[in-house]
Amino acid sequence: MNSIRVPFSDTVAGYVTDFDGTTFGVRSSGGDEYRVKLKDNTYAYLIRNLGEPYADATGQMRDMLTPGRYLFTYGIFYPEGGELTFEAQYLIFVGRRPNEYLFEQPDWWVRQITALGNFYLKAQFQGKPIDYRDYRTTITLTGDKPTDNYRQETDTISRLVYGFASAYLLTGYEPFLEGAEKGTEYLREHMRFYDMDENIVYWYHGIDVHGDREEKVFASEFGDDIDAIPAYEQIYALAGPIQTYRVTGDPRILRDAELTVDLFDRFFLDTEKGGYFSHLDPVTLDPRSNALGPNKGKKNWNSVGDHAPAYLINLWLATGDERYERMLEYTFDTIAKYFPDYDNSPFVQEKFYEDWSHDTTHLWQQNRGVIGHNLKIAWNIMRMYADKPKPEYEELARRIAATMPLIGGDRQRGGWYDVMERICKDGEEWHRFAFHDRKAWWQQEQGILAYLILYGILKDEEYLRLARESSAFYNAFFLDHDDGGVYFNVLASGIPFLMGTERFKGSHSMSGYHSFELCYLAQTYTNLLITRQPLDLYFKPYPNGFKDNILRVSPDILPPGSITIESVEIDGQPYPYFDANGLTVKLPESDERVKVKVRIAPAKGA
Repeated sequence: MNSIRVPFSDTVAGYVTDFDGTTFGVRSSGGDEYRVKLKDNTYAYLIRNLGEPYADATGQMRDMLTPGRYLFTYGIFYPEGGELTFEAQYLIFVGRRPNEYLFEQPDWWVRQITALGNFYLKAQFQGKPIDYRDYRTTITLTGDKPTDNYRQETDTISRLVYGFASAYLLTGYEPFLEGAEKGTEYLREHMRFYDMDENIVYWYHGIDVHGDREEKVFASEFGDDIDAIPAYEQIYALAGPIQTYRVTGDPRILRDAELTVDLFDRFFLDTEKGGYFSHLDPVTLDPRSNALGPNKGKKNWNSVGDHAPAYLINLWLATGDERYERMLEYTFDTIAKYFPDYDNSPFVQEKFYEDWSHDTTHLWQQNRGVIGHNLKIAWNIMRMYADKPKPEYEELARRIAATMPLIGGDRQRGGWYDVMERICKDGEEWHRFAFHDRKAWWQQEQGILAYLILYGILKDEEYLRLARESSAFYNAFFLDHDDGGVYFNVLASGIPFLMGTERFKGSHSMSGYHSFELCYLAQTYTNLLITRQPLDLYFKPYPNGFKDNILRVSPDILPPGSITIESVEIDGQPYPYFDANGLTVKLPESDERVKVKVRIAPAKGA
């Protein structure tokens, strides 16, 4: 019963074991062996970056099937003779040479972030001067957008601003900085509310635009957060401005951040039982208000863990302020203490009541685990480990790194799944998919960055293998070479899924954050921790913007002594006043903004 008796197409990812001239063997990431038959019309190509031409490899295909080479094979399985015959339609090679991975080139992710930045500049502003009045939350597959009567969401603008600021950091391309600064200014003018009575800043959910008329939307209107102030919306409102602050040192941005962190510490923070509440009543700012319904007195991954990647790490890197370092340590201590649940499930627990008992009935999540959140914990706790090498941080990161490939990773095709049931029912050998077996772009990012930094710090070769496999799947299947940008979702096989809101390049969920963040940090980790190549960063500070005129240039939290400043240029001229090991530049006294190029390199002997 339920045997497969019809042909079906699928993808196999793995390492070539042998080639006899007609068929070749492949060993998947999970260790399964496949035999693949080449047809007369099987073709092959190399993965390529956004904006690059198709690179055919059909003529070289047979010579490239050497043992140990990683590749993707898409083909058709035929049930014959009690087995499955697998015939290849096409092959995707990840490098020209057997052990080459093209995405480890020292500028692969720089080129990708450039293409992404140009795509969103064109889609949002259509070749006109950058004006965020023209910004739309929804961007179609091809880059089109609504023309009138639309909503602008604070978080999606902030995420796009983050993308432009990150693109400027890697490229120094001025239109990206213009996009970041004008977006930050638009957020401050239209989405920010300064409460003079409480001396705090919080951010509107968004604004509705009706022609020339604008209506502010204070509380969230999304189903999970209806009529509340969700912590994650306040968190991501800071993502873009703070990344812009890293470039410019605009003191107004820092002041907004300080007052928003005051909001977190005074109203979201649970001073009795620890952690941060997930929602506030928009009228009373009370996390225990009955008006919050199912969100009354709750805590979750977003309210505790999303501070670090969204804004807090970058805020600390830019300021060196111990307040933010302490807050980072506090959030990761909280995660390490309360989120592991390995006696019951291979997934961390993500939803909690006020007393940290487990909430397994909350709205859509119920007792389900998000693959990307588990991977995100491993990635970010290793960032903090570079500053505070606590054994519990490493233990949790290693546990997630060992567990997730077996449960949430696709060991046949590559890539990472979405949401799964945390517990198997009686008789089940596989954790069930909660909704589907598709793969979202943002969850691939978490896997790539998690295993890159795990390998970069802990030097376990298994982590490098998983980082490469994750990067290969993303670059093979998520880049849209026809219209630009990246796809929201692909099927398990890697074929793009283009239905409903998941066909969009801009939506409530997607707006130039994760794809840009991936480029920025994948290039950072690859160059500085793995291939040991220099990395150029660009800044354009305001005169006397940064405290004491000190520009802090560390691209991320990396192990002490692992990187150094190799050289600095200001307005194209060599500049000697920097602390190579302290990763700071003493900016010159000037009444004008200067453009600073800093070359970061791996420290010798590190």
